[in-house]
Amino acid sequence: MDRRDFLTAVAAAGAASLTGCGSAPVPLPPGDLLGASLDLGHRLRARNFAPPGETRQVPVLIVGAGIGGLAAGWKLAQSGFADFLIVELESEAGGNSRAGSNAVSAYPWGAHYLPLPTREATAVRELLAELGVLQGDPRAVQPVYDERYLCATPQERLYRHGRWQEGLMPQTGVSAAERHQYQQFSELMEDFRLRRDGLGRRAFALPMALSSRAPELLALDRISMRDWLLTQGFDSPHLHWYVNYACRDDYGTGSAAVSAWAGIHYFACRDGEAQNAGSETVLTAPAGNAWLVAGMLRSIQARVGERLLTDALVFHVATAARGRPIAVDLFLPGEDRTLRLLVEQLIWAAPLFLVPQVFAGQPALHAAARSYSYAPWLVANLTLSRFPDDRVGAAPAWDNVLYGGASLGYVVATHQQMRLRPGATVFTCYRAFDDMSPQRGREALRDTPREIWAEQILAELEQPHPDIRQLTTRLDIFRNGHAMARPLPGLITGAARQQFAIDGERLRFAHADVSGFSLFEEAQYRGVLAAERTLRRLGVRFRSSLG
Repeated sequence: MDRRDFLTAVAAAGAASLTGCGSAPVPLPPGDLLGASLDLGHRLRARNFAPPGETRQVPVLIVGAGIGGLAAGWKLAQSGFADFLIVELESEAGGNSRAGSNAVSAYPWGAHYLPLPTREATAVRELLAELGVLQGDPRAVQPVYDERYLCATPQERLYRHGRWQEGLMPQTGVSAAERHQYQQFSELMEDFRLRRDGLGRRAFALPMALSSRAPELLALDRISMRDWLLTQGFDSPHLHWYVNYACRDDYGTGSAAVSAWAGIHYFACRDGEAQNAGSETVLTAPAGNAWLVAGMLRSIQARVGERLLTDALVFHVATAARGRPIAVDLFLPGEDRTLRLLVEQLIWAAPLFLVPQVFAGQPALHAAARSYSYAPWLVANLTLSRFPDDRVGAAPAWDNVLYGGASLGYVVATHQQMRLRPGATVFTCYRAFDDMSPQRGREALRDTPREIWAEQILAELEQPHPDIRQLTTRLDIFRNGHAMARPLPGLITGAARQQFAIDGERLRFAHADVSGFSLFEEAQYRGVLAAERTLRRLGVRFRSSLG
């Protein structure tokens, strides 16, 4: 389906829904259409910037204030190093972990949970301990976590065939043969989770850089997750739906396109434990992962003062000969001027798709960055006057998935308040665009009016909640054209990704893209690793957070 047909079909569906059943149409709720700074992004392509009117020296510059950039700043500040600056294109920090709020609740614009960190994720545990969420020894096998951040039960449910069920694996109408495949798949993922190589490395670790390099495991990166399932004899349609949903949820891409290495990593990498929670429990808050962003910002400011400059577009990076500083030009739209920074050490924590637009004289890096593919993403936050009526089945949960839906379902921002029904709430609905090419998805995000997105979202959510249209008082939509790197076959083990993982003399990369997929643990690891490498280059003593 091309873009014009897609928009026509959606508009037609919306019109039918608004005029159906002979009743008076319910007007669409008000709201905003939000997203990344498209105007500045397009200006980056046009490159119509004035020459620098001022030059400053900055010993360490961090470009990008997503999780990777903030983690780098957090580690530098924790080590007593204060001579750094973080610059960010958007008006606030956070990247894919930003959030919004209104009189009802805070709510996420992106990432909404953090699994219990594994023992390998030492930097995550250290941060959680500093924020008071992990209590006691951060390196304990089973730490204690603040109950306020442990996701309240029930955690998840699935809507299918007109009713809700507990858990996400389809149950009703599933044959004995398919249930046997469920069990076989679960046992195989458990085997991968427990597997270690001769050096003691886990087959699939989190962070991924600590995973085994065994050839038979790396070979999984050469085929798709769907094809791997079929080679293992898994042909259950319901199992395939579940695995496809998991890939869409974490990678914005279906199992037919995701590398089998990345697909298995999703199921086999997480083995975090807690004294006061089960291993499947996640850490969450009404604002999603924005509490982690706020925590790192507070930590940086408390140690070294304000180090963040927002609304700053880096449009040119020129590396120089050995011993000479890197010249970084940034445009300040609020002041309508260009500033040049002479940088001794540069940490690039912005997405890698920007590299060909920004880095001068780096053809190898340009080619490597162009080998990446990015998934578009849409997030809608629906403010409701009360919790909507429910179809029969399982009780309301934090994560609510619709079988076969265009969206990935929704999470309930007020779930941690442990309210069953009373009062207003916010539903955060996620949409991946794996049913079209990434470019077509970006065009749809760019060209589709908010009203069409709102109508499509409400029409889908009316299936489990017939009165949701009448209860929605506001519907805001956030668009992200390059939300996450897609771990297609060949990316994880390919030479292109490895180019961004090396420790350069003056330049290192610290975005989750360096890992090949967008997870908090990966972004934080890359940021901390880049900061520690930078401190070594500068001869600054520090205690490693990476174990």
